[in-house]
Amino acid sequence: MLRATSFILFTSLLTIISCKTAAPPQQTVAEDKPLLEIGNEKFSIDEYQSAYNKNKFASDSTKELTPGEYLEQYTDLKIKVLQAKQDGRDTTLAYKEEIASYRDQLAKNHLVDKALVEKLTTEAYNRLKLEVKASHILIAVSEDASPADTLEAHRAAIALKGRLDEGSDFGEIAARFSKDPSAKKNKGDLGYFTAFQTLYPIETAAYNLAIGKISQPVRSKTGYHLIKVSDRRANRGMIQVAHIMVQMDTTAAAAQKQSAKTKIDEAYKLLQEGESWGDVVANYSDDKQSKRNDGTLPLFGIGEMVPEIEEAAYALSKTNDYSKPIQTIYGWHIIKLMQKRPIETFALMAPSLRKKVVTDSRGKIIEASRAKQLRSKYHVQEFADQWQEMAGLQDSSLITGKWDYLRAVTKDWSSSTLFKIEQQSYDALSFLNYVKRRQQRRPKDSSPTVIFRRYYNEYLSECLFQYERDHLEETNPEFKSLLNEIKEGVLFSQVMEENVWQRSLSDSTGQQRFYEQNKSRYNYPERALATIISAKDTQTINSIRKILAVNPYKLERKSREILFDNGSTEISQAESAALEDLAIIMQKNPDYIVEIAGYRSADEPEMASASRIRNVIKYLNKQNIPILRIIEKDYGSFRQSAEADRNRRVAFQFYSQSIKDVEKVYNSDAMASVVIEDGYFTRENRLLAKAKWATGEQLAEEPGSVAWINIRKIEPPRPKTFQEARGSVINDYQKELEKQWVNRLQQQFPVKVNAEELEKIKR
Repeated sequence: MLRATSFILFTSLLTIISCKTAAPPQQTVAEDKPLLEIGNEKFSIDEYQSAYNKNKFASDSTKELTPGEYLEQYTDLKIKVLQAKQDGRDTTLAYKEEIASYRDQLAKNHLVDKALVEKLTTEAYNRLKLEVKASHILIAVSEDASPADTLEAHRAAIALKGRLDEGSDFGEIAARFSKDPSAKKNKGDLGYFTAFQTLYPIETAAYNLAIGKISQPVRSKTGYHLIKVSDRRANRGMIQVAHIMVQMDTTAAAAQKQSAKTKIDEAYKLLQEGESWGDVVANYSDDKQSKRNDGTLPLFGIGEMVPEIEEAAYALSKTNDYSKPIQTIYGWHIIKLMQKRPIETFALMAPSLRKKVVTDSRGKIIEASRAKQLRSKYHVQEFADQWQEMAGLQDSSLITGKWDYLRAVTKDWSSSTLFKIEQQSYDALSFLNYVKRRQQRRPKDSSPTVIFRRYYNEYLSECLFQYERDHLEETNPEFKSLLNEIKEGVLFSQVMEENVWQRSLSDSTGQQRFYEQNKSRYNYPERALATIISAKDTQTINSIRKILAVNPYKLERKSREILFDNGSTEISQAESAALEDLAIIMQKNPDYIVEIAGYRSADEPEMASASRIRNVIKYLNKQNIPILRIIEKDYGSFRQSAEADRNRRVAFQFYSQSIKDVEKVYNSDAMASVVIEDGYFTRENRLLAKAKWATGEQLAEEPGSVAWINIRKIEPPRPKTFQEARGSVINDYQKELEKQWVNRLQQQFPVKVNAEELEKIKR
């Protein structure tokens, strides 16, 4: 059905060109002739040219409309919008609220320094290609410290750099003087990192330094840093591993530590002797979450995993290779390589990188740059006397975050103008309330004077942002044009809904009458009722046919099973994550049915497995998964597993009533290219065109694939019944109603086209 979004046409500001005559002193203004007049409204050639340039491929992306062809669409939109305005639709509260919401969303894209965001995005991607190994020394001083304290910290940083330049060992200096709590142990070593994994100033210094060099003091929120780069290497990409983990607390007794070491050595020996990875994981791993998936862990990159696992993982070169036992703070591990992925292309990563650069520590740089631009764009007048008077209200409670100007109020601050943006005044009281609302606890070495000034700068910037937002139509022609498009689109949608869309849907008598008058339009050609399966080989086809023989279709897809403690039937918090995943899968796949199979150990009560099933079903029902999409299977103590814990499980198997779900599961293999179709087909179908047009089963081979075709019935041509044609009837009835309505509107708003001006439109 035609909707407003496909009909929002692009417009631009009316351009009036004035010219001077040669005869002084009189000056005449010659108006361009309008291209189009609708009622009393006139539309310029420039406005139409802009709309035409944006929409000349709107009807067909492969065929360009001529200016004359597009004129009909353009006129239809304008005439309908004029009708909506005459009805007063643009004055209703609902309309104004809707436009205000659209305006807020549209404004966000016009308030950002796009050039800077793009520059930082490109910079971040280039940095992501490299991993940097660096160390740092922190000389602590808060960002709101007094100028004297800040200067003292800076001098201390310079002094330490002098010692380092003279040959002092960086690690020893870091251990002695750095205020980073970890420096005593790691001697300031930050390890390898890449973009977004540390504060932007530190990251920038590290990427700009040559190996072995030490930076000048680098300022961050916490103080000054001296950075030394010791290595660079290409980004090793993302990696996925599986592991076998024998848990061990670092504070465990010697006997427990030895027991853990013995257990991991046994697991490693079994792997070397040819035991399957899955069996060793099942029998030895203490990681309950990962062992249900053969020990597989999520993909990770540099700096996202404990260093020992990270180094062992990246050291593996071939898929399915595994490491010797390694120790971490969690215990002992054997790591198996599942896959390595190189860094993605810029085109793929750019959207997520753009979001990151505006939300991490780079965001402050973007805000500061935009504030600086706006200070240049608008006339800002600050009143120093009012600031000095108001600054007397600051005190040490600003550090604790409990400041209140009312304790020391001496005047009506609402009458005191703090600054002006253009001609708009901003009073001191609004700023004081801003501080009171935004304040938070600051480090002890902060200065109330510096804090108060920081709040003022932030407040002024926010006022500039808001002023820009409020005046976008005046300062940004593109924004104004887009907003006008949205306004017209909303009005267009409203009048179309009332006069065409809703009427065509609800007028069943009119639909039936239109069908009877136009029966010859609605016919079926000769058709075959068939099932077609296309795959790379007959083995795959036979496998699919076996699945399709029983409905609902059993899918080669399961959800992670959950395990219960002995005697327990309640779902623990640890197991709810698996059920959450199950619920998400069911919500995303509306044709799925899930079989819930419950089990119990032989020594548990007979109702244990049934109770487990019931509790799982209750959870799914709360997630809006109805009982009709659930199959219960209570296996009790039958089918006992060799692994005792799994005898107390609830397992899940997916089925579906849709052949497309079967197709989707088969195509989850990147090498597969399965297509399953069922229904009526004409002779124009690509595969049926090469097949026998007769009932029965047959195979059709193509290069690289084979198709199984089962024609169950061939139907001769016949007229469609009203119910069969109803969708097409409604669409055609809509067009008829719209045509009749537009004819009436043209009587009310006569249309005049200046053919001479239309010839000037550039294609």
